[in-house]
Amino acid sequence: MTETTNNWLAACRVEDAVENGGVCVKHGEEQIALFYFTRRNEWYATQNECPHKKQMALSRGMIGSITDEPKVACPFHKKTFSLNTGECLSGDECAIKTYPVKVENGTVYVGINPKS
Repeated sequence: MTETTNNWLAACRVEDAVENGGVCVKHGEEQIALFYFTRRNEWYATQNECPHKKQMALSRGMIGSITDEPKVACPFHKKTFSLNTGECLSGDECAIKTYPVKVENGTVYVGINPKS
């Protein structure tokens, strides 16, 4: 069994995050949407690009839940994606990339897999 190792990117301080919303974090050429879901006391990170029209918009999307599944809706196209798995919840075949998130000593970290 191969263990996945993450490089942890310090994304922001907890107090700098938008409550029940998202912010965009740039890592090299990659844009990552970071969400602080205060109603659930949970953090999520996904790609920022909506796969529908290739717009960098997901960090500005609305977050909520479908039953118990946390989701984000693209502000332009209303496509919804699971914040846990990246699966499109709107019935489309597209999906988004998700990242692990951890909080330590007031800093929010996003796990970036090193390239092989």
